[in-house]
Amino acid sequence: MRALLLVPLVGLLACRSSSSGGANDAELMAQVREKLAARDAKLTAYQLEGTQTEGDTASAGFTFAYRAPQKMRGTVSAPQARQVWWDGKHLYEQVEATKQFTTFTSQVSAEKLSAFLTEIFTPFVPDGFRAPLLLRSAKARRTASLPQAKEAVELTMALEGEAGGGVEVTYVLRWPSLDFLAKKTRAPDGTRAEVRMEEEHCDTDLGLCVPRKLTRWLGDAKQGETVLSKVDLKTPLPNDAFTPAAPEGYSVQTRTLVDSEAQESGPKSPTGG
Repeated sequence: MRALLLVPLVGLLACRSSSSGGANDAELMAQVREKLAARDAKLTAYQLEGTQTEGDTASAGFTFAYRAPQKMRGTVSAPQARQVWWDGKHLYEQVEATKQFTTFTSQVSAEKLSAFLTEIFTPFVPDGFRAPLLLRSAKARRTASLPQAKEAVELTMALEGEAGGGVEVTYVLRWPSLDFLAKKTRAPDGTRAEVRMEEEHCDTDLGLCVPRKLTRWLGDAKQGETVLSKVDLKTPLPNDAFTPAAPEGYSVQTRTLVDSEAQESGPKSPTGG
């Protein structure tokens, strides 16, 4: 989501402008970008609680809180209980099993810091709470008569660069509110995957809906699901909730992220997030 002020990893891939498509396509894409920005502007604070299941493994509980413009807090119960915070300047990690509390200061470039924070926090934020990052090559088309929406828009783009691997991604969003309905991916070898919205939480005051239950599919086989037991789109946490203090009895350390070591020295993103 744009409100996170983080550039998703796909944003680091090379992208090029597409010359195809007529004036109608360009007009539709301009409307999509405008409406996505307006939607993100409404989501200035929210709190989520839920569980995530992968395959036949036990569910892992997680929470996530966001406050604009750049404060985040995530917790996860498995594979090991841990918490991470970003207060806009420092990253904090608390690992329950080892009773370790770490404060990370940053000396990395803005671009690498954005990518690093995205890797850490994106697993806590289900699809539908952040706007998809649209490459300049993205194409939009209107569609209708879907089970979840009378009208929708499909946004399709090929991930570029070596990391993209030729994968094509299509977002399906309800029109005109741009609520998340599905995300479909297709690899060059024909492998298809999909994230589907099964249940949603709607807020009439904000004029939007967000997923409450998402399922993940590989081909025709269900791989897992995310179910939110709490969705609060209006109550902001106080600023100090994002700047924690080490609990009594914890070992405390301070580390510095540098460009060449960010991925090795920083906390890892939650498994299966």
